[in-house]
Amino acid sequence: MIRLTKQADYGIVLMTYLARIPNRHFAAPELATETRLPLPTVSKILKLLAREGLLESHRGAKGGYSLVRPPDRISVADMISVLDGPIAFTECIEDAPGVCSQESICQLRGNWQLINQAVRLALEGISLSELNHPLDIPLVQLGVPGDQADPRSLDH
Repeated sequence: MIRLTKQADYGIVLMTYLARIPNRHFAAPELATETRLPLPTVSKILKLLAREGLLESHRGAKGGYSLVRPPDRISVADMISVLDGPIAFTECIEDAPGVCSQESICQLRGNWQLINQAVRLALEGISLSELNHPLDIPLVQLGVPGDQADPRSLDH
């Protein structure tokens, strides 16, 4: 099963909460209480998001964390990449040759790159602001059995 780490899951929950009032500063204890996540975990994730440029840390009595960019300019891919690293299903997705011991005999690398690109494009197409509202259209339109559409086409 392919799944996000808890860190990415919780980070997206925190970022979504911050996006509800994008110009406000939120303190870590307040965010932990509101999202019902453990304070040590919240603090760690907020520091990481700030260090990687998605959040800004403000000091002082009215300090806390706020979004660096408007929520509609932060994608799900941005958040996952910061919290979990590059979006890749297998090691062969990385451009560096020699990472996989099966590379010389495997014929699937191109297919995995195609799959990875489709997933990354889908995640880049969903903004933080959209996470606070239901999406009006399906993200992926699957073909019906017997459909002659090219499965490699991303413009379904």
